[in-house]
Amino acid sequence: MEIKVNYLDNLKVEAKFDDFTVIADQPIRYKGDGSAPGPFDYFLASSALCAAYFVKVYCNSRDIPTNDIRLSQNNIVDPENRYNQIFKIQVELPESVSERDRLGILRSIDRCTVKKVVQTGPEFQVEIVESLEEDAQAMLMATPDNASNTYILGKDLPLEQTIADMTKLLADLGMKVEISSWRNIVPNVWSLHTRDAASPMCFTNGKGSTKESALCSALGEFIERLNCNFFYNEQFLGQEIANSEFVFYPNEKWFKLEPDDALPVGILDEYCLTIYNPEDELQGSHLIDTNSGNIERGICSIPYVRQSDGKTVYFPTNLVDNLFLSNGMSAGNNFNEAKVQCLSEIFERAVKRQIIEQEIVLPDVPYEVLEKYPSILAGIKGLEEQGFPVVVKDASLGGQFPVMCVTLMNPKVGGVFASFGAHPSFEVALERSLTELLQGRSFEGLNDILKPTFNSMAVAEPENLVEHFIDSSGVISWRFFSAKQDYPFCEWDFSGTNEEECQQLFSILKDLGKEAYVAEFSDLGFACRILVPDFSEVYPVDDLIWDNTNKALLYREDILNIHSLTDDQLVNLVEKLEESQLDNYIDIITLIGIEFDENTVWGQLTILELKILIYLALGELEEAIELVEAFLQYNDNTVARGLFYQAVHAVLEIELDQELALEDFINNLKRMFGEETITNVVGSVTGEVRFYGLTKTSMALEGLDKHLRLIDSYQKLHNARSAKVNR
Repeated sequence: MEIKVNYLDNLKVEAKFDDFTVIADQPIRYKGDGSAPGPFDYFLASSALCAAYFVKVYCNSRDIPTNDIRLSQNNIVDPENRYNQIFKIQVELPESVSERDRLGILRSIDRCTVKKVVQTGPEFQVEIVESLEEDAQAMLMATPDNASNTYILGKDLPLEQTIADMTKLLADLGMKVEISSWRNIVPNVWSLHTRDAASPMCFTNGKGSTKESALCSALGEFIERLNCNFFYNEQFLGQEIANSEFVFYPNEKWFKLEPDDALPVGILDEYCLTIYNPEDELQGSHLIDTNSGNIERGICSIPYVRQSDGKTVYFPTNLVDNLFLSNGMSAGNNFNEAKVQCLSEIFERAVKRQIIEQEIVLPDVPYEVLEKYPSILAGIKGLEEQGFPVVVKDASLGGQFPVMCVTLMNPKVGGVFASFGAHPSFEVALERSLTELLQGRSFEGLNDILKPTFNSMAVAEPENLVEHFIDSSGVISWRFFSAKQDYPFCEWDFSGTNEEECQQLFSILKDLGKEAYVAEFSDLGFACRILVPDFSEVYPVDDLIWDNTNKALLYREDILNIHSLTDDQLVNLVEKLEESQLDNYIDIITLIGIEFDENTVWGQLTILELKILIYLALGELEEAIELVEAFLQYNDNTVARGLFYQAVHAVLEIELDQELALEDFINNLKRMFGEETITNVVGSVTGEVRFYGLTKTSMALEGLDKHLRLIDSYQKLHNARSAKVNR
């Protein structure tokens, strides 16, 4: 994690990381102001807080209340060497906690990350650089020795060379990529989380049977998502980029909107139009991209190559962002390698969807087949030794597709978790199924998996299938575990050179009657995106009309400029929100594609609360109180915000009751909620305070540091593409 430090008054210093700011000071005896804890105080507190966190996680997983659990830490200093200290952590537990759980709580504290790092002994490297911003070497602690050469199936270069190449690409772009966590809970199964230090919203996960392969996976995903702009999907890219020579790629093409809002000629082809516009309901305005929101410029479209005849077809970026999510993106050491990975994932997700939706019963993989892959079998045994039965299944549907499945059961909670993997090699597909199963997960995290069901409607529900796509956390059918299989086991093999595998995977699509469209990207290494209409979409096609992300354009400017809107403009905004039938609990971050700091009122703001604030500003108290009641009933906002609206509700009830007078209650209201809160509450109700808690901003995004960091991240990518064109 990158922590940037600024100097403040006297001896105060400020550390900024992610969306947080921490201020440290020195005691007055050391000539500080004593206004904040010292740096070492924060260090001491971190181990106590970390220990408490692990206790909480343990107790939550076993429904043990923590109300009566107390924890403290004391540091005992050696009088002859103050750097030699004992950290003594003590836990007071109620008698109701069993001996087994007492031991479990002690063991959970032993897992404290701060404690383990201190015990291991971190290495400090101190250096002077010319510019912190320009020093963009990737912060990859686990970069392997470049002198070694490790080859794995499916990769044309050794892992060491691949890591070095990808690291250099990111460093040249000016991105500091850091590893924030590693996982290795069973043998031969590794995963990690990487992110852009300057903009942590840009993150990826990697998985593999070794540290090196997992790191390759994470870096490859990072590069594929940069090439395909996925980190910035649905986000406003700012007015400067929206009006630049190009928004996404130099070869993009813009189609002006037609006067009757018909689809402009030249977008998509007849094959795609029959899928995406079967009832002739799709309009040009449905395809304006969310990122630029540049309605005057028109519909931004990207060229894809149709595989059946090599012709170029233009796909609107909005259509791709709305329907495909991250499906069909990949990076590799060359384009064939990238396409094999891309097509493998497309088959994995499409077949997985079919199996789950249709409740298909898959055949088990015989044990003698698993024995051929001892490293994979070791990981499976590691899970079973921890009390998690594992079922390994052939998901090829009789040898049609290169897909495998590993399913884990958790007898402690009665939940199951089905993980799928795909690759032309049976072994690689099986390995990916297992590593996907444990990617980023701890044993405690496996307590959150859902119970299977015989409710077919719940299994086939679109949102459940989307959950399976995102992180495999959806529900599956009990029928999946029947011994009466729908297909025979097949020890399939589609492997060959990357070029041969690529051709073979495309031929499977052709046999299915599916058309594939490919966009190749060489801005950063070798990456591609493949779209297979009516096969690789994540969301239903109807979303283009009924749940399009570009609905943000109806509200974004007004919401960002809310402090400067006239009453008529506020009336228009709230009427649009009411007529939209949008869920009141959608957060404004999602609605308008702006990343607010989650620790602010903006970051917690929902449509419901926004309506309340507008009605209060307009003096529409009866409309406001009705929504305040709903807010209080279903509020998951901060405690402070909840108390603010509890006070608002009380003041509104007084104001709307002709027999009550506010002055009769004001003193006790102040005693209950505090003078400052009541002053703002009364001001909000009378209209003297407008939009309490929302800091002023505009389309220029003043004060929205989190979103501006995201735009800065995209600007690096945009600059690289511009430089390549101008060479």
